[in-house]
Amino acid sequence: MYKIIGADGKEYGPIPAEQVRQWVAEGRANAQTKVLPEGATEWKALADFPELVAAAPIAPPQPAYQPGLVSATDRVSGPAIGLIITAVLGFLVQLAALLINILGVSFGAMGSRRGDAWMNMFSGSIGIASSIITMLIAGLILFGALKMKKLESYGWAITASILALAPCISPCCLVGLPIGIWALVVLSKPEVKSSFH
Repeated sequence: MYKIIGADGKEYGPIPAEQVRQWVAEGRANAQTKVLPEGATEWKALADFPELVAAAPIAPPQPAYQPGLVSATDRVSGPAIGLIITAVLGFLVQLAALLINILGVSFGAMGSRRGDAWMNMFSGSIGIASSIITMLIAGLILFGALKMKKLESYGWAITASILALAPCISPCCLVGLPIGIWALVVLSKPEVKSSFH
């Protein structure tokens, strides 16, 4: 069994030798990849383990930056930050609405007489309940966005994206709609989906 430090700087494993050889064959590991065999205390380069590289050729080390090559972390970063902003904005707007409803100030009390029935529906206990539910949804979007940014949970990333774009559910639908669509498009790419763990 072996542990490996990936290109993203994270530690993976323990994994069997077959898995290491498969990663080498797929180009996910190269001669410079750091490996720690079970029971050892010192990390060594993959090239130092002939039993791991004998079955497949080792890809040459990649330069630190390649134009046109974008990692999955870079791809999800923008939509994840957008979802975080959507969640925070939505939470703050709903917090303000909650405070207004708790204090008993409604749009009707501010001088608007047209559509009083409609405005009263969103004040009082219905308005308070609506604000609390929407704040909870903002929390779920924030949680999913943070998981997405770390490539930790594909399911939560998809859930956050759908919640952000849903018009009657999203805490900040004008911002959430385009960001939710953007996030779903990025998450649907096979190279991004396969990077989640």
